[in-house]
Amino acid sequence: MTAVCATAALLVATGCSSDRAPDLGRSPASSPAAAPSEDGSASPSPPPPAKGSVEVAATLTEGLKSPWGLAALPDGGLLVSSRDDGTITRVDTESGKQTTIGSVPGVSPAGEGGLLGIAVSRSYASDRLVYAYFTTESDNRVARMLYDPKKPAGQQLGAPDTVLRGIPKGTIHNGGRIAFGPDGMLYAGTGEAGDTGLSQDPKSLGGKILRMTPDGQPVHGNPSADSVVYSLGHRNVQGLAWDAAGRLWAAEFGQNTWDELNLIEPGKNYGWPVVEGKAGRSGYVDPVAQWRTDEASPSGLAYAEGSLWMAGLRGARLWRIPLAGRESAAAPEAFLEGKYGRLRTVLAAGGDGMWLVSSNTDGRGTPRAGDDRILRLTVK
Repeated sequence: MTAVCATAALLVATGCSSDRAPDLGRSPASSPAAAPSEDGSASPSPPPPAKGSVEVAATLTEGLKSPWGLAALPDGGLLVSSRDDGTITRVDTESGKQTTIGSVPGVSPAGEGGLLGIAVSRSYASDRLVYAYFTTESDNRVARMLYDPKKPAGQQLGAPDTVLRGIPKGTIHNGGRIAFGPDGMLYAGTGEAGDTGLSQDPKSLGGKILRMTPDGQPVHGNPSADSVVYSLGHRNVQGLAWDAAGRLWAAEFGQNTWDELNLIEPGKNYGWPVVEGKAGRSGYVDPVAQWRTDEASPSGLAYAEGSLWMAGLRGARLWRIPLAGRESAAAPEAFLEGKYGRLRTVLAAGGDGMWLVSSNTDGRGTPRAGDDRILRLTVK
């Protein structure tokens, strides 16, 4: 670990690995999102420039093992989850000091499963709740835990209160990203667990984006009043972010051909396994942007400075996608290619700041000295 300063699971098909976030906890639930026009095409500000920039301002901390989820605490500090250890660690954003706050009981790491996404309650100041998406012996589930920093290190997490269970699990394609949206609801990206038929099954929680109350209940406005399913036809969603107009975007792993960036709307079908990438087929929504799987394999997604920023695992680079309304304003740009290896999670840090987490100790990367690490970026 350093202070601030300037094997692998088998693949069922070539490129099929799921190993090829929005500000989770800073904006209050009541903060209104800018509304798009009736046709959804309005942009709240002029399109960002076609060419952007990324500067690595600092290495915040090093020596993390299989880091996956990242969440910002409203009162300062970052929480990072370890997929394989099942632990959550607090990282001081000034010194980079790491403090393990506790383990999540019931986590069963194997393949691409384990302790995955984390998020902080929108009411954290009063309820001190931290949410986690994790794999158990039987399923993937979402639970919340009380975080008490006054207790001794390693004992600061309370017992999990499961809010949603029954998300299909597998050696591959467990999804795992969770985030609170501008509406105060909790969203989760899931995978089809290697069973492609689940993606088109509206009764299954696999291969979906889910929308629920903080208690795990269906939300008014969901496509089905009694279901948390928000959209279907996904292969493996691990990136969720909202733009300045309040629109939800998702990064999704393709199989052999195309990784996708999708603009998500309730009840829409995003095609898997019928189509992959832009197919122009009636009944299915085409992605806004697509990449060859060796160029992306996206996990984390964040919005800052008028662009979406997408972390690539197999692609080992950070992608910038400038937005204009419902489309990309210009061709996506790649940054940091190969410099830090596999990139797992990206999190907006306010203004032009961003946190970026590497993922080289997950069994599929090639760890180098200091891996894994959290970087502080300045982006434009």
